Amino acid sequence: MRVIGSDGAQIGIISTQDAIARATEEGLDLVEVAPQADPPVCRIMDYGKFRYEQSIRAKEARRKQSQVVVKEMKFRPKIDNHDYDTKKKKVEDFLNHGQRVKVTMMFRGREMVHTELGQRILERLTKDLESIATVETHPKLDGRNMTMMFAPIRRKVASAAGGEKKEPEEA
Repeated sequence: MRVIGSDGAQIGIISTQDAIARATEEGLDLVEVAPQADPPVCRIMDYGKFRYEQSIRAKEARRKQSQVVVKEMKFRPKIDNHDYDTKKKKVEDFLNHGQRVKVTMMFRGREMVHTELGQRILERLTKDLESIATVETHPKLDGRNMTMMFAPIRRKVASAAGGEKKEPEEA
């Protein structure tokens, strides 16, 4: 097998017993890193330390990534102005926090005949949110529901402390 030393230098092609003896001399482990290679490649290393560093890197990567959150707001075609304004404010709040929003227009019974009423409400919502959001998915009728997606417009967001920070990144 081909052996790589603890300092990263190639030792060469030696027998398994010699490689194990050399690793034991140094007080380290012999780890097979490329079993599919011809001959197989092994490395002399502290395997516990390697695993620990690997887990630290994985935690760091998870901490740096941001998860895309999709919130949903449901509307009805016969919604009153006050209820519309309340739901619109909640959608604005979600968008200002960098979250995507799925808006669902629910139709019941005879309301299915007049899907244009729901379409008008969604167009009104699009017009009201055009300064803070872009339409990701245009209104689409799916059974008894009409859905559309909004995504926040990328810009700098002021933090609560008064300083500025970058817009959350998408994963």
